[in-house]
Amino acid sequence: MRELLALAAEAAGGQHHHLVAVQMPVSLVMMTPIAQALHGRGPLPAAAKAGLRVMTSAPLHGGELPGMVGQELADLMRPGLAPAQACILAVASCPGVTNVLLAASCAPHWKDAADAAAQPSLKLREITRVLTSP
Repeated sequence: MRELLALAAEAAGGQHHHLVAVQMPVSLVMMTPIAQALHGRGPLPAAAKAGLRVMTSAPLHGGELPGMVGQELADLMRPGLAPAQACILAVASCPGVTNVLLAASCAPHWKDAADAAAQPSLKLREITRVLTSP
């Protein structure tokens, strides 16, 4: 992150650069940033520590992920969540994340996403262990 901020200062806008946020894809398919953040490492906590907003994209992995997440895993995140909501909650609960970017096809989907992300899950470490164990 230090290198990114140095580039912003040196190559883009000088000491008064306007870099205020970073964006990267994070999902239950792309677990590395989540696993790193849970241990205080990687780009998500580094960006947050540098005072940047951290926006994640692709929490549903292009719409493919909800079909791959079973109800058992969704209930592990929070009982009663739909698989798509569990996917969004996992990303929203990741340390350092300030915003989750997603597209929705209708207003009820937006409400479902907001409801899911409204209260962070304390089970992200457990989910990570389940998904990364052989």
